[in-house]
Amino acid sequence: MTHFQGWDIEKYKCDHEPSHHWQLKKEFMERNKDRFEEHQLVCLANTLGNIEFMGCQYPQDTMNLIQELSMGLVDDFRDAQKGKLQRTFVSGSDAANRKVNRK
Repeated sequence: MTHFQGWDIEKYKCDHEPSHHWQLKKEFMERNKDRFEEHQLVCLANTLGNIEFMGCQYPQDTMNLIQELSMGLVDDFRDAQKGKLQRTFVSGSDAANRKVNRK
């Protein structure tokens, strides 16, 4: 099926979106623009973002499709993020105990 590919990817960039998030989603859309219609590809790019940035999980068929479409792209992104600041989650009780005990 042939579909219109002349749509502007940039119109989907959100003002509040971190640049590294946008770059991953933008490159994903650029790589796959010829394979899906606009609305489908934008949804898939957002799904990729949810998986990579928030740790969301989806049905296995969806995860497999995203993995196939982002082959190589996600590996490059993860490698670039390795040296960046990582968040550490601490339970509330651990934080309170450390504050009280000053450890």
